[in-house]
Amino acid sequence: MKALRLREWKTEPVLTEVPQPRPGPGEAVVRIGAAGACHSDLHLMHEFGPGLLPWGPPFTLGHENAGWVHELGPGASGLEVGQAVAVYGPWGCGTCTRCLLGIETYCENPDKAPVPGGGGGLGLDGGMAEFMLVPSTRHLVPLPEGLDPVTAAPLTDAALTPYHAIRRSWPKLPPGTTAVVIGVGGLGHLAVQILRATTATRIIAVDTREDALALARESGADHALPTGSGTGPRIRELTGGRGADAVFDCVGSDSTLALGAESARSLGDLTIIGLGGGTLGMGFFTVPYEVSVQTTYWGSRPELIEVLDLAARGQLRASVTTFGLDEATEAYRRLESGELTGRAVVVPNRS
Repeated sequence: MKALRLREWKTEPVLTEVPQPRPGPGEAVVRIGAAGACHSDLHLMHEFGPGLLPWGPPFTLGHENAGWVHELGPGASGLEVGQAVAVYGPWGCGTCTRCLLGIETYCENPDKAPVPGGGGGLGLDGGMAEFMLVPSTRHLVPLPEGLDPVTAAPLTDAALTPYHAIRRSWPKLPPGTTAVVIGVGGLGHLAVQILRATTATRIIAVDTREDALALARESGADHALPTGSGTGPRIRELTGGRGADAVFDCVGSDSTLALGAESARSLGDLTIIGLGGGTLGMGFFTVPYEVSVQTTYWGSRPELIEVLDLAARGQLRASVTTFGLDEATEAYRRLESGELTGRAVVVPNRS
């Protein structure tokens, strides 16, 4: 079968022929219907090197995946061949307290996980291929009726990640509050939709690109502001001088983190979602009083079920540009150049 593989750190991925996987005990093979192309894959290709992560190449890319159960190994249960499923991407040990709660992102026995801190497309073979081996059926979530793999695949990360971050801040987002989303790309436009669907807060979106700001408005933002020296003061103006009760930074650069700190309201949240490599200096006067600053990584399996339910009911939909498997490298090129709005999705099997 064909697969898009990262062979070495700091190289471009290569489409090559590899053996089709067969499932062992408790495992499943998924015929991939769609695999999302993520900005974090670009970091893997161009920035990461040996020793930075507890795993490395070679492996097949693609950690946002959905498709159909193709084959079940001995003892695998709970699913049927042909059933449409989404793949929960982070794979932990399955037995620690966090994993038993479905929070495998924060597995506390990484030495017993298939790959520490990763999963399919992150150290192990992912979904940029015709078929994908999944080590346990617990990582497969049945798709709700009416939700197809192309629609579902990007939700497994691009929606699950901001959903987890926003869910943490729900108590701070009743009517009369304000949330800011910085960066309206693959994650940010879904963050706006999640805020609209699950809270009563006022939503302010910020980006450098006019097409991204237009997408923010389409996604439900009350205000869409271009990035610049006046953005922070404008957010203060729109909030009556108080600032935002929650800021979700989907970029994570020095400048966006500074804007988040400038825009936050006392007792608010500043959540860093993006991997832009920025840092935020912390001192007594660098952020408003009692602002909580946190990073988050992906989300839990129960939260993925909630995300898919929102999508099946029409509350959440990724803006998607599709590519064939032989066009996957072009998808990453366009993603890196900023030519895409929303999410790039590779479709290895179109039926």
